[in-house]
Amino acid sequence: MASHGLAYDGCNFFRQRLVLSTLSGKRVKIKNIRSKDDNPGLRDFEASLIRLLDKVTNGSRIEINQTGTVLFYQPGLLFGGSVEHDCNLQRSVGYYLEALLMLAPFMKTSLKATLRGVTNDPTDPTVDMLKSTALPLMKKFGIDGEGFDLKVVKRGMAPGGGGEVVFTCPVRRTIRPVQLTDPAKIKRIRGVAYSVRVSPQMANRIVESARAVLNQFIPDIYIYTDHMKGANSGKSPGFGLTLVAETLNGSFLSAEMSSTPQGQGDPMLPEDLGRNCAKLLLEEVHRGGCVDSSNQSLALLLMTLGQQDVSKVLLGPLSPYTIEFLRHIRDFFQLMFKIEVQKPSEDERKGGDKVLMTGVGVGYSNINKTIK
Repeated sequence: MASHGLAYDGCNFFRQRLVLSTLSGKRVKIKNIRSKDDNPGLRDFEASLIRLLDKVTNGSRIEINQTGTVLFYQPGLLFGGSVEHDCNLQRSVGYYLEALLMLAPFMKTSLKATLRGVTNDPTDPTVDMLKSTALPLMKKFGIDGEGFDLKVVKRGMAPGGGGEVVFTCPVRRTIRPVQLTDPAKIKRIRGVAYSVRVSPQMANRIVESARAVLNQFIPDIYIYTDHMKGANSGKSPGFGLTLVAETLNGSFLSAEMSSTPQGQGDPMLPEDLGRNCAKLLLEEVHRGGCVDSSNQSLALLLMTLGQQDVSKVLLGPLSPYTIEFLRHIRDFFQLMFKIEVQKPSEDERKGGDKVLMTGVGVGYSNINKTIK
């Protein structure tokens, strides 16, 4: 194996490795993928992710052994353009979208991706959540413009799917450094309660119970109800809620819950779902920071790829996923962040401990863009 390739073991953090490999141009070899399992090798949803990466790049080389336990990936150039992909139903569209969000600004031509599958499920971030938190975060790094949008055309709940999402993103030559160090106070809460193939009344019941909790803290709350009918409602029944708290400085913290997929475990009452989701949002506000826990790795990646200047972002406690992501950034980009823990004083009601991440961008520039 060539000296500039990286080798990993096991199936964990599979997506991080492939995304960072594609951006840094370093080849990667992953072995022992579930080799001790009764059903060894790559799962269908991972194979589906590889196919999606193959669609948006040009000249990638992918080799997988007979049993699927060893993967060799040599990234090609990010090409972009118009892409359609049927996502595997084991994971929601959010799983694939998170990878695309990280790659989209660095394509050769602006990306228009149509993804089909499960739009809302309990394990991955839903499309609504990515739309309301990840996109505003990317705008802070200078990724915005006319064509920056995420549209839910059809909703598809797990396990049947049948949803459709269109993600469009313009290309950028460089990413600007940011200083997000003061999240400020929460000024309003917005949300979407959605229901498909169940009574539209479900969404109203969710809204009522979520408001009962949140009204104790802040008056400015608006939760939309979204009831999709007919062909746009996918194949499985379900409902859920996505809540977003916006701060005075324009940071977004979010929480969400989806109903238990049909035929998997105990059904859930819409009242419980609304109440629990509201409590999750309060938990997220307590953790605080300028970026919520589900978007920590996206923020750190954009800091890494920024121009050669200092970026600072204040985060809540780092999630295990983020910690592993930092290790991978060190492997692929040789970049280390300075990490300072900030403890709020007793009298300030600022929630839990915060982490201030400081790093200097590697000055990544989109090689596909000819310099005008």
